[in-house]
Amino acid sequence: MIDGSEQLVTVFGGAGFIGRYVCEFLFRSGVRVRVATRDPRNDYFLQPLAQVGQFGFEKADITSRDSVRNAVKSATSVINLCGVFGRAMHRVHVEGARNVAEEAKAAGARALVQVSAINASLQSQAAYGRTKAEGEEAVRKAFPNATIIRPSLVFGPEDDLTNRFAAMARLPFLPVIAGKRNFQPVYVRDVAKAIAIAALDPQKYGGKTYEIAGPQVMSMVELHHAILEITGQDPEVMPMPDLFGTALSYLGWLPGAPLTRDQWMMLQRDNVPSGEARGLEAFGIAPTPLAAVGHEWLGRFHKGGKFAGRRINLTATN
Repeated sequence: MIDGSEQLVTVFGGAGFIGRYVCEFLFRSGVRVRVATRDPRNDYFLQPLAQVGQFGFEKADITSRDSVRNAVKSATSVINLCGVFGRAMHRVHVEGARNVAEEAKAAGARALVQVSAINASLQSQAAYGRTKAEGEEAVRKAFPNATIIRPSLVFGPEDDLTNRFAAMARLPFLPVIAGKRNFQPVYVRDVAKAIAIAALDPQKYGGKTYEIAGPQVMSMVELHHAILEITGQDPEVMPMPDLFGTALSYLGWLPGAPLTRDQWMMLQRDNVPSGEARGLEAFGIAPTPLAAVGHEWLGRFHKGGKFAGRRINLTATN
């Protein structure tokens, strides 16, 4: 690991859900961070986390090679967090990842961290899983010493997962699709710390693939019940037949639809580590259970109000 004052880390997607925590860990490590984003005007909330001179923006789109080249100039490490659903998946996951890897190599970067997904596979029925796997191949070809990080479902204060489920639980009935599907959800701070560590120590983590998951395997129904326990909500949980999920997925093109066809295809497989790669233990990180931190942001859904949720958490941890 080289001295922090000598490092400049370019983070594509640094203002996103996982990215903000990656940047926070990098700031704490004392390195300079360049956040590559399509619209820097929306991302200045990161600035207070950094020291003077430690932080900068670069307007960039990973599907534009010229903008990627400018963003990685003089960078010692590069992190690519970009991911999308929809028609742009191939452009972002494959072409964009290739652009980042090739330009990072040309710029002389020592480290590249590519964030993929558990279940990334060239044989995946879901375009998301296939394109993530194709992106991994493109990155490995251009930058053989890259670190591949494959997280499971990620939860945290800004997520679209636990917050959506908790909001839906205000209804008398809580429908659950893919109720028997298993996940191993992981806390956003744990994932972000692993990504930051990998970017700063390519000698130890370069050239390897890691599957990052939480401490507990949970079915979709069990995940809903865990959220209900935190929030104190008590709707009737109703696992829905797969026929319902299939029908719902065909409406995924509608604005505001809760489930796309591709997301439904991803739910046909468990979202857990394969066991063929190391996880958080390789980074010296103990995985954080949802029950230990969920009250921080789900307390606002509690029947007794935000502070009631916090009191329950304090009682549970004493």
